[in-house]
Amino acid sequence: MEIIPTNLQGVYEIQCRNFQDQRGLFIKTFHADTFAAHGLDTDFKESFYSVSKKNVLRGMHFQKPPHDHAKLVYVTDGEILDVALDIRKDSPSFGRYFSTTLLDINAKSLYMAKGFAHGFLTLSETATVVYLTTTVHAPEHDIGVRWDSFGFDWGLIKPVVSQRDNSFKKFKECL
Repeated sequence: MEIIPTNLQGVYEIQCRNFQDQRGLFIKTFHADTFAAHGLDTDFKESFYSVSKKNVLRGMHFQKPPHDHAKLVYVTDGEILDVALDIRKDSPSFGRYFSTTLLDINAKSLYMAKGFAHGFLTLSETATVVYLTTTVHAPEHDIGVRWDSFGFDWGLIKPVVSQRDNSFKKFKECL
């Protein structure tokens, strides 16, 4: 397992070990000692997954303190364009973003420390995305940034976006 820093302090691409043989594929998505050696918070409290259709855009979600969390994201089926947005006002990279493609066979994950909004666009016909978070979901602290308000080009004119995600405030208005 390789932990790869990105252009945002606190966001890492994780290149997982990928074992393939005549039976299929086996991928290790988490190893506590490796994450700890890189100083990553891995006290995960909750895990869940979403299944999305092609061109579905989910995001940009985060939880406000004290329920903010680190998050580990990977895909078990399909392909997504995954995006992390730095919302830490005191960060030198405040307002900047990082994107990567995650898919079931590339054995890659994305780790985000506290202080990042997260979203993704489904590129395949469907995609199953798994999330591990270091806090339990707290609906009263769960908010977001409007997906088209921080300068990222999603590559689509009309993605499929929930009413809730479309109702989020623009980046400059909400922080």
